[in-house]
Amino acid sequence: MRRIIVLGSTGSIGTQALDVIRAHPRRFELVGISAGSNTELVAQQAEQFHLEHTAIGAAESEQLVRDVEADVVLNAITGSIGLGSTLAALDAGRTLALANKESLIVGGELVRAAAAQDQLVPVDSEHSAIAQALRAGTRAEVRRLVVTASGGPFRGRTRAALRDVTPAQALAHPTWDMGRMVTTNSATLVNKGLEVIEAHLLFDVPYDDIEVVVHPQSIVHSMVEFVDGSTIAQASPPDMRLPISLGLDWPHRVGGVGRPLDWRHATSWTFEPLDEDAFPAVALAKSVGRAGGTFPAVYNAANEQAVHAFHDGRLSFLGIVDTIERVIQAHDAPEELTLDTLAEAESWARAKADSLIGAA
Repeated sequence: MRRIIVLGSTGSIGTQALDVIRAHPRRFELVGISAGSNTELVAQQAEQFHLEHTAIGAAESEQLVRDVEADVVLNAITGSIGLGSTLAALDAGRTLALANKESLIVGGELVRAAAAQDQLVPVDSEHSAIAQALRAGTRAEVRRLVVTASGGPFRGRTRAALRDVTPAQALAHPTWDMGRMVTTNSATLVNKGLEVIEAHLLFDVPYDDIEVVVHPQSIVHSMVEFVDGSTIAQASPPDMRLPISLGLDWPHRVGGVGRPLDWRHATSWTFEPLDEDAFPAVALAKSVGRAGGTFPAVYNAANEQAVHAFHDGRLSFLGIVDTIERVIQAHDAPEELTLDTLAEAESWARAKADSLIGAA
């Protein structure tokens, strides 16, 4: 029986995690939950699971992680505000099932230094797929990682054709049901850029050996290519309950959480190269990742401001990544990476992005 804390219990990942826990009462016990602001749903969830321990907001979430006895903390908070809870879980010795990619990307080496071996388990479908595929060989046998992308709602469009897309169009993702920020990031492929940085930090593979390929069916969630030419892929219908369940009980599989592929019917999977002219966010993320320090935090913070401006009608779709690039070009990284310098860099990046958007 694994005791679980779910941070971000009212979001897409959090509610699906509760579904997994509810369906396997002999395997998991929910001992605490937190959310950003949805107090009504948190109260309903607490009543359903007979919980004594709940939290609202980032500071209370961190305290919940430190105070409540648990084996696994699922961090499904959205945004870099989840960094404190990530570090709190690692410091408390919990297994961290990480769906909050921003905390790893922003925290970078601080998070890696805090994590013991096998303490950090990815929940993103792409990184869960890589973790599963890596079990087929040793680290020395890995040639490269192949991260798949659905291509979002604008796959196949040229840069010119993206100039006038609307927020409603950006939110019409063909495969996944996600929140506004993540869905928009999928449309710009900023999300895939963040996932490349995350893959580097999780698996210690050089950026030159991480490739993004467009796979619109979203069945192959990512692949590992080995030195002998063999490629191991993890494939399943798109359902986050599978990687969530692995995160909660890694490395053990939980029966019945997802449906298998139906091999009785003809099907086709396609793979396409990424158009980096139309979608420059991935190449930009790689350069940011190589720079390290506070640059990933600046990339993420500038993006969040730009996405809000896009949905408010103050910035074009193409302006999102253009703004990120301009903020990065203006950034002077501090010599030391600490929580304080990260906070300062994020605050600066948000202000710089706002000033660029306002001047546009």
